[in-house]
Amino acid sequence: MTTRLFLASILAAGLLLALPGWTAAQARDGQPAVETIVEKTNCVAYYQGKDGRALVSMVISDAQGRTRQRQFTILRWDDEPAAAPPDSVCGEQKYYVYFHRPADVRRTVFLVWKHVAKDDDRWLYLPALDLVKRIAASDERTSFVGSHFFYEDVSGRSIAEDTHELVQTTDHYYVLRNVPKNPESVEFVAFTMWVHRQSFLPVRVVYYDRQGEPYRVYEALKVDRIQGYPTVTQARMRDQRLGGETVITYERVQYNLGLPESLFSERYLRHPPREYLR
Repeated sequence: MTTRLFLASILAAGLLLALPGWTAAQARDGQPAVETIVEKTNCVAYYQGKDGRALVSMVISDAQGRTRQRQFTILRWDDEPAAAPPDSVCGEQKYYVYFHRPADVRRTVFLVWKHVAKDDDRWLYLPALDLVKRIAASDERTSFVGSHFFYEDVSGRSIAEDTHELVQTTDHYYVLRNVPKNPESVEFVAFTMWVHRQSFLPVRVVYYDRQGEPYRVYEALKVDRIQGYPTVTQARMRDQRLGGETVITYERVQYNLGLPESLFSERYLRHPPREYLR
């Protein structure tokens, strides 16, 4: 059984979360260099353990308070790093997302091959049409199955796509400003990220539009320590312009299951691996 910890409790108590294998480069003031903070945050947010599985519930609310729900299982597999720590970075990954409900999206599958030096490969299987659809890089920042999260939010944005600046260090947070290197490829001009200094979990992200106004806000609502890993188990994405939000909850989270890489292939889009989706 895991010990559930509200984010506020984590910050107030200053929970120490040891993360072995890291040798942080130090800036002149004794703080980690911004590159170290960014790489470590990316690994903690998306690479806990060698693989993972979770049952995910999603509640989508519009500006009028009307709600829709989604439930899916997400599987993750990590490739072995090309170099040994501390020189290795978190890189190649594969994701498999299978939808259980509601009926109109049941058996829909989202597959991602996440790359380091090139655009990710993404596929969406639509069972009603028996159609496998490639998701172009230009579509990565569109709604994920009607929610306020984007496709890119599910598997993560490559840290190489942005420039990063450490703009503030508080008692509890590193505050980073991130600017896209190719601004024409995205709808935002920058995003600010609050990273918890003890765990290196990103707990708040604010995206700014071309007028400099905040329009999307991500917040971690609950954090668990699962198999020794700090894990966000509830999060929210809000639309500041149109109203509405999506709350996503992770249950039955497990790491280091020994998932075979073969699951993450087009073959299993039409033939889901039932034994891993229960």
